[in-house]
Amino acid sequence: MRDQVAAGRQPWLGSWNLLLAARRAELGVKPSPLEVVSRGGTGENFWVMVTDMMRAYHLALRWKVTGDEAYAKDAVKFLNAWSSTLKRLAGDSNRYLASGLYGNQWANAAEVMRTYPGWAKEDVARFQTMLLNVFYPECHAFLTDHNGTEIRKVTHYWANWDLANVCSMYAIGVFCDRQDIVAEASNYYKNGRGCGSHGNNVYYLHPGYLGQWQESHRDQGHSTLGIALAGMLCEMAWNQGEDLYGLWNNRLLAGAEYVAKTNVLVGPPPDYIAYPMPFTPYTGVHGSSTTVSGGDNPRPCWELILNHYVARKGLSAPWTQKMVNKQRPERVDGGDSPGLGSLLYVRDAVAPARPSGLSAVLHEGKVLMSWWGSADATDYLVQRASSSAGPFTTLARVTDPRTYTDAPAAGTWYYRISAVTGQGERVGADTLRVAVPGELWLHLPLNGSTDDLSGNGRYGVLMEGATWGEGRNGSTCVVFDGRRAHVRLVDGVVSALGDYTVAMWVYCDNTGPSSRFFDFGSNDVSYMALTPRESTRPPVPSLMRLMSTRNQFWMPSPLAAPIPPNGRWTHVAITLSGTVGTLYVDGSPVATSPEIWMAPYQFGHTTRNWLGRSQYGGDPFFKGRMQDFRIYSGALTAAAVANLAR
Repeated sequence: MRDQVAAGRQPWLGSWNLLLAARRAELGVKPSPLEVVSRGGTGENFWVMVTDMMRAYHLALRWKVTGDEAYAKDAVKFLNAWSSTLKRLAGDSNRYLASGLYGNQWANAAEVMRTYPGWAKEDVARFQTMLLNVFYPECHAFLTDHNGTEIRKVTHYWANWDLANVCSMYAIGVFCDRQDIVAEASNYYKNGRGCGSHGNNVYYLHPGYLGQWQESHRDQGHSTLGIALAGMLCEMAWNQGEDLYGLWNNRLLAGAEYVAKTNVLVGPPPDYIAYPMPFTPYTGVHGSSTTVSGGDNPRPCWELILNHYVARKGLSAPWTQKMVNKQRPERVDGGDSPGLGSLLYVRDAVAPARPSGLSAVLHEGKVLMSWWGSADATDYLVQRASSSAGPFTTLARVTDPRTYTDAPAAGTWYYRISAVTGQGERVGADTLRVAVPGELWLHLPLNGSTDDLSGNGRYGVLMEGATWGEGRNGSTCVVFDGRRAHVRLVDGVVSALGDYTVAMWVYCDNTGPSSRFFDFGSNDVSYMALTPRESTRPPVPSLMRLMSTRNQFWMPSPLAAPIPPNGRWTHVAITLSGTVGTLYVDGSPVATSPEIWMAPYQFGHTTRNWLGRSQYGGDPFFKGRMQDFRIYSGALTAAAVANLAR
């Protein structure tokens, strides 16, 4: 930053001038510390702290860029005034926004100043104490209890609430040299149940890796705030040697590209034209939505995203690039995040990467592909072969979005992507195999063996009292006692599937409400499951129902049928082709729905995949027997399902 500003180079100088124009880095201003800072309810005064927090950060930056110690002394003046005065945060639930948004930025300002020898050790220690005693407890309380909604509906709070507090916790952990707090923040982002974790803040992955953001239907101010906060968190982690950016095949980039495209409007005002956006219906605590909210939010959050994925990793991010082009140089944000990305984050670019992150799943019986592109590519060649060694034939030339659907003849096919660049063709990093129209994915006979007869190694394990007993026609089957018995399947058992079929023989002794035939997920927020009997209140009838959700809300799931009878063997199967789900009983279709949005790959690498057990700890275990459990890639025909039921 210092070198580029001194040389007068853009965009650094432009962003630097906007920092100066904000007038938060002027000398001689007196701090206004408070003992109690309140956000929400009566007596709000948080803007007093926000103004001083921004002054501390801007003064720290001005010292680093100019080398003038006067700015360092003034920055320390603000840090010391607040660390010696602030005692607690107050207000309604919005105090958790204060703990997150402001604890993060205070810690980052202090981290810049810790290299200043004029900041006394005892003053540094006092500032650490303030962060640990005032901000961290609120962050921890929110992420573990969510203001009393942790058990009832943890998804009550939007993604930005989680992300603010995870950011604050991570920053505090770094500045206070508390690796345990850093690990707590990192673990929540990786595995948390709330809307801000990396698996939940992108609700749905559309073709071309456009990741529908969890708040996209709400408004774009909060959606862009989520991108800003997630970017800050990932950048802090990167600087600590941890790659959160790359989780789940660059999940954050997918969300950023979706939000960016939503906000890239074209044409002169007021005649803006929005790009059409794909949208999967979202039902949550705050109601249901079927469309993305209007765009054109100016929040400065895009340089950070662009720098990592394009300059640092060599990928393409066309919609993020458009937002950077629209906003550069980035200004100061209004207090929720620092902004100034054109000064803080722009770096020289590495060599462009190969196309990567290729996915290929069956969708409506065809092969649906998406991939990450190369920073310098003009377009992409979609290539197919009958052998992984080739030869590969080019099927199509694609620009944007980076997705293609192929309808090959029946057989086993191999796909790869090549980038077309000014230096020639660059072959992608991945080659994927897809069987059309599908294949046996897993087959557990459950006849005294939990081996996978498909040959794919996706075995099962009897758990907590599951035993062998008498099965169909004098054979052997697995017996579930209704107390704790279940079968555990391997991690990620369905994570590469689009279209699918699940089929099994079941014998119900007692179809308890909300018990499970199967449940695939990683927690009680995101899962796909089949219950033999849903939990309802009279006079609503209880049905066998598919439950498939990414945010804890599966009702009303449209795929349901009468409860299987107790006391006899019944064949049950589900197929999904695109978004059309069909439920079969004893080989006959009994229900169908065109609105099953969540294919298995939307759930990622699931870690709790069970037969006979629910993701919810309070739900009853299945009581009965099971045999011949199968999963297929692709939706079997009605005739094929009927054949399994013989």
